[in-house]
Amino acid sequence: MVVSSLSLLMLATLPYATWAIPAVHFIAARAVSVSTPLGTAQGTLDVDGANRFAVRYANSTRWAPSAVVTEWNLPNGSDDPTALPLQCPQINVDPSTYSEDCLSMILYVPVNLTADSPASTLVWIHGGSFDSGSATFPGLDGSNLAVATDSIVAVIQYRLGALGLLIPNGSTNYAVEDVINALKFLGQVLPSFGGDASMITLAGQSSGAGMIRTLLAAPSASSLFRSAILQSDPMDYGFLSLDTQAQLQSTFNYLVSCSASDTACQMALTLDEILNAQVTLENEADDLFPSTGQGEPLHPVLDGQLVTTPLDSTAPFPAVSKPLLLTNVHNEAGPTIYNLVFPGPDPIPAVEFEPVVDASLGANRTAIVMSSPFYPVDPNGDARVPLQVLGTDYIWRCPTWTLARNWVANGGSAFVGMYTVGATYPLNADIPYCLEDGVVCHQDDIYIVFGTAPDPTPAQSTLTAEMQTRYKAFIATGNPNVPGLDPWLPATTSDVYAKEFGVETTPNGEVPIRACTPSFWGEAVQYDYQFFDI
Repeated sequence: MVVSSLSLLMLATLPYATWAIPAVHFIAARAVSVSTPLGTAQGTLDVDGANRFAVRYANSTRWAPSAVVTEWNLPNGSDDPTALPLQCPQINVDPSTYSEDCLSMILYVPVNLTADSPASTLVWIHGGSFDSGSATFPGLDGSNLAVATDSIVAVIQYRLGALGLLIPNGSTNYAVEDVINALKFLGQVLPSFGGDASMITLAGQSSGAGMIRTLLAAPSASSLFRSAILQSDPMDYGFLSLDTQAQLQSTFNYLVSCSASDTACQMALTLDEILNAQVTLENEADDLFPSTGQGEPLHPVLDGQLVTTPLDSTAPFPAVSKPLLLTNVHNEAGPTIYNLVFPGPDPIPAVEFEPVVDASLGANRTAIVMSSPFYPVDPNGDARVPLQVLGTDYIWRCPTWTLARNWVANGGSAFVGMYTVGATYPLNADIPYCLEDGVVCHQDDIYIVFGTAPDPTPAQSTLTAEMQTRYKAFIATGNPNVPGLDPWLPATTSDVYAKEFGVETTPNGEVPIRACTPSFWGEAVQYDYQFFDI
């Protein structure tokens, strides 16, 4: 049997919680308040010059649909406007830092905004493989970004793992509906903060970008935002099929020993019991249901009701109109190859390349990869070098470029980019490969976008200024081009014009197509969503 491509390469949105990174601590200053249709919003001045408001945006009980709140309340029943929301339940973090009452967001509002000058809003959706992460994780203080872009920045949370995506009665996509309710909440309150509810841009990294792709495939969400920024979306996964979701759900119900209809049993489960069953399922999912993969076995479902199109190459592409920014980093697969698959400092013999690819892709796809010119193997070199390039192309870069071509062919606009400068994210700090000059690993774009890199180098500061300037233009106009910066050409069906951001490695600053030609990945070699007929 062919093992899922993620069983060894496991090129995924790496779970934040695995490393138990502590939440960011913010410095509070003076209290502020704003009158909204839902009541008085209490907040505080953030250290970087924006007013910060934490708020519960929706209510829900365990494994029930969420509903938008009707009153403004601080998260977790707090009466302290400087308090930050607890995370949603997840593994490998202190239980005192999470709660099932976690449908909260943090608004960052520049102090000079008024209701007389409506501003755009950037809604950030965190990553973490849909089973970890939060609005308070490293680098996600949106104050600097809000001030730099003259916009409101909202960083949101949504139910994770089994609590958001494994509903015992067979319902699906509750985590997606949580995000939709966050957008509905913002639609009600943004004008009170000087925002224009019709000018919302979604942005997210890794599985956060995957969540945005899900919303792009959900017609009922279309009116809630007007543009989107997808950073490092592992698009190779596609969505889960209803059949695979049903098998995952049945297995989970067995693991917690609760039937689909036994709500008393479900409500009596402890969070430890739920999380332990979730981990067992995630560890076994790839062997039981190969289309899920190990890196992100729980993710949104193509249910035909909320999510109505795969938004990939397996079905007719819908008509679209929203502008997109689609970016990757230069070495997306670095943390996986150099830390998870082959940890340690020693090189891996070149002869290991083909067996790893074969175990991941199966014989037919491996034969095509091995005979192609795209992944040369130095007989005396380190097998991790071509594996990293292969993983980056296969899971992230090439499916992103395929989406860009499909998007513009069906009415939308797309701007494609690649980070060649980054700022090391905490999860990568102990991976020697990710600290090498010129290497930009998965998640190393987060600090750049938010302007939160500790002690930034001149190159990092320059890139942060450029990307925040481009984001400011994009969220206001749908176009990231501004006077004084090099042109960023929009993608076409024949050339995505992927622009390098940071250090130009080619004369014109355009990323070479290489294996991302339409005739290779997605045609000669199928993506997983094609191979498994998701």
